[in-house]
Amino acid sequence: MAGNTPLELEKFLPYRLSVLSNTVSQAIAREYETRFQLSITGWRVLAVLGRYEGISAREVAERTAMDKVAVSRAVAELEKDGRVRRATADHDKRQSVLSLTAKGRKVYAEVAPLALEHERRLLAHLDEQEQQWLGRIIDKLLLAEKTLA
Repeated sequence: MAGNTPLELEKFLPYRLSVLSNTVSQAIAREYETRFQLSITGWRVLAVLGRYEGISAREVAERTAMDKVAVSRAVAELEKDGRVRRATADHDKRQSVLSLTAKGRKVYAEVAPLALEHERRLLAHLDEQEQQWLGRIIDKLLLAEKTLA
């Protein structure tokens, strides 16, 4: 009976994915936390804005699947540090949009290669076919989760 099946946390997919994500994020974070005083959330905000300039904090939260409050705090900290600028959206004066300042772009340009190199070293433990399968599996699970929600 499924109701009596104990939850073996170390085999539970959401737990394992969370542990993997946290472990990888923390390893990369050590590389930029000290040098740039960036939190994991702050780096993710910078990374999204480095890719999608001029989007709202809500859109950053959606793209990262992070909590809106955490994103808002990170944006406030990045604004205070002069790395992110908030402006009024051209299409809707009630909405604000975010962009990287020159200082933010400089940090992004230095951190992005560190993150990519870390990813390269991690993925080097998989052969090319395993890397392709990993991408497909992640895409399928993300799509499946959206249909379950």
